[in-house]
Amino acid sequence: QVQPVESGGGLVQAGESLRLSCAASGRTFTGYTMGWFRQAPGKGRELVARIGWSGIPLEYADSVKGRFTIFRDNVKNTVWLQMNNLKPEDTAVYYCNKYPPPDYWGQGTQVTVSS
Repeated sequence: QVQPVESGGGLVQAGESLRLSCAASGRTFTGYTMGWFRQAPGKGRELVARIGWSGIPLEYADSVKGRFTIFRDNVKNTVWLQMNNLKPEDTAVYYCNKYPPPDYWGQGTQVTVSS
């Protein structure tokens, strides 16, 4: 079982940046496609970005394309999401997981962007 632990969220103003980190406990996620997901208040969980086992980004949501970058270090067993030019509509709880995601989800990390 891969047990992701997210960190790096916080409260920022529009236009600022954050970097989210996802570290694995239990089994490593080396060799798996990984994704960042988010859930805004009153909405379902959506895929933000995903990255292949070799470090090639595979997909970005249209709403974040050009602003967010996903990258990974398989030696450190860590996946990051660099978020630039944040907007209020990015406010959500952010989760990382394997893609396609299994049933298990971590606690996520809260990102709040004020206008």
